[in-house]
Amino acid sequence: MSIRIHAKNPSDAVEAAYFRIQHERMADVPILNPALSVEAIDFQRWQGHWLGVVVTPWCMSLLLVPGSDRDWISVTDNSRRFINFSTGDFAFLGGDEAELGEYQSCPLFSPMERFAAQPEAVMTARAAMLGLLAPLSPGKLDQPPGGPSLSRRRFLALGRSDRR
Repeated sequence: MSIRIHAKNPSDAVEAAYFRIQHERMADVPILNPALSVEAIDFQRWQGHWLGVVVTPWCMSLLLVPGSDRDWISVTDNSRRFINFSTGDFAFLGGDEAELGEYQSCPLFSPMERFAAQPEAVMTARAAMLGLLAPLSPGKLDQPPGGPSLSRRRFLALGRSDRR
């Protein structure tokens, strides 16, 4: 794996990598949603690195991309690293692509059939970033002592408007 430090926002490199993946590895995969395209969403500095979401026709994932060599923890391809956010621990998988170098991803949705159009997927990605990075206020999402931590699935379900 090669660590490439991204001093500037890596959105262009993320999109280039995922466009290539779409055309080289995903071209004949039947789960592609034709209403969606590759888009890097809201990449921002987080603990010295870049955190954002990539939307593709086959998945939506959080991505962590090195912004410095300081405090970057390498993870080999398809190995997991748990990262703690205020909403709980999220498992990130190691990856390496020519355009990005080493990065880590946490899948949020796959396949993407629930999204009818790109704007809907983008809004969901932005909501996921806001929810992930928002500090928990006292009394919100309280859990009983010793209770389970907030899972990724429960985290994503909290923002769904179609709860009954």
